[in-house]
Amino acid sequence: MKTMTIRGLEPSLIDKLKATAKKQDKSLNQFVIDTLKQHMGMQKEKKFTAVYHDLDHLFGKWSDKEFEKIQEKIDSERKIDRELWV
Repeated sequence: MKTMTIRGLEPSLIDKLKATAKKQDKSLNQFVIDTLKQHMGMQKEKKFTAVYHDLDHLFGKWSDKEFEKIQEKIDSERKIDRELWV
């Protein structure tokens, strides 16, 4: 891979690039590469990344407390009973 230096960037642009990269949990370098690829048509758009909530009113949603209770039950069921396997 080649290295490229970009001169003449305004400090406000640099700040915005850094902030956006941080929001996306990417390095500044990776963010710039991804942005360039996207704008040059060299990167495929991700499919199936949308999260839909249109049926939530039919099925409901778990609160954090309910989720923890259910997760505790699942975790307790996943324990191996050694007496049965010896």
